[in-house]
Amino acid sequence: MLIDNHNRKINYLRLAVTDRCNLRCNYCMPSEGIDFVKNNKLLTIDELSKISEVLVGQGIDKIRITGGEPFVRKDLMVLLRKLSALDGLNDISVTTNATLIGPYIDELKALGIKNVNVSLDAINKETFERITRRNQFDTVHNNLIRLITEGFNVRINFIVLEGQNEQDIVPILELMKHYNVSVRFLEEMPFNGGSKSFVGIKWNYKAILEHVSTTYPNFQKLESPPTSTSINYKINGHKGTFGIIPSFSRTFCGSCNRLRITATGDVITCLYGKPKANLRDIIRRKNEVEEVQNAILKAVGNRAKTGFEAQEEHASTIFDNSMTSIGG
Repeated sequence: MLIDNHNRKINYLRLAVTDRCNLRCNYCMPSEGIDFVKNNKLLTIDELSKISEVLVGQGIDKIRITGGEPFVRKDLMVLLRKLSALDGLNDISVTTNATLIGPYIDELKALGIKNVNVSLDAINKETFERITRRNQFDTVHNNLIRLITEGFNVRINFIVLEGQNEQDIVPILELMKHYNVSVRFLEEMPFNGGSKSFVGIKWNYKAILEHVSTTYPNFQKLESPPTSTSINYKINGHKGTFGIIPSFSRTFCGSCNRLRITATGDVITCLYGKPKANLRDIIRRKNEVEEVQNAILKAVGNRAKTGFEAQEEHASTIFDNSMTSIGG
C-alpha cells in the first residue's frame, strides 16, 4: 500500500501513453503545437505494462489511461489487453477526445473497460471547431452517442473557457438530460504551453454553479466519495448528473489519492508540481523491479500537501507546460 507523507492513501494511477494529440485545443497548446517527444523517449508498451504491474503490486487498484490523446498510439490496445489481465487491478478507464475511439469500442467492451471520460468543451459545432481548431465534431458526437447507447459509463469533461463556451453550459445539460451521463464542468487550468498569460479565472466553481442554478434552480447535492475531485449534483427530472471540478481552486487536495506517470516516465505526485523521478531511465538501465519500487516510494513520501505548495517548486516556469505533456 502506498501512503504519502501526509497520510493519504495512493491507489489511483493516471498513466499517459503519449504526449501527442490530433486536436489543437486553444487552452492546451499553441496552434502550431508543441515540441512532441521523439518516439524513442516514450515508454514502450512493455515498459508501460511492467511499470503498471509494479504499481499494482504496491497497492494501485485503479489505472486511467490518458495522453495526449491515447488512441493516437496505434498499439494502445496491446497495453489494455495486458492491463485487463492484471490481478489486483479493479478499474481500468480511459480519457479520450473521442475522435479515434470508434474502431475500438467493441474490444473495449469485451475487455470490460467501460469507464470512459470524453473531453468535450462545446455542444455547438462551430464553438467546438473554434476551440479545437479541427473539424471533428460529427465524429466525436457519433462516438459519444455510441458509447452511451452501448452501456459505457460515460463522463463528459467540459472545461469552461471565458469568452468561448459559456453559452454551451446549459445546452449540454439539456441535451444530456435523457442519458445516464455525468457532465462535469472543470475550471480552466494554466497548462496551455505558454500560449497565453494566466493570472486568474472568472469561471471558478462557484460561478459555474451559480450559472447552472439560474436555469435549473431545483437540483440536489449528491454525496461523493472522499477522494472525488468533483462536487456532484442531480437536477430534478434529469436522468444523469452534473459535477464541478475545482481544478484551479484546488479544494480537493486534502484527499488526493492520485499519482501520475507521463509518457516519458516522469513521476508526478501533483499536477502542479515538478517531476519527482523518471522510471524510463531506471527500467531501461537495469529493469530492476526493486529500483522502480523504491523510486515510487521516495516520490510518494515527498508529496506537497496542496497544489499551491507544489506550484511553488517551479512557480516561474510551471505555466509554460502543456497539459498534453504533463499527462492529462
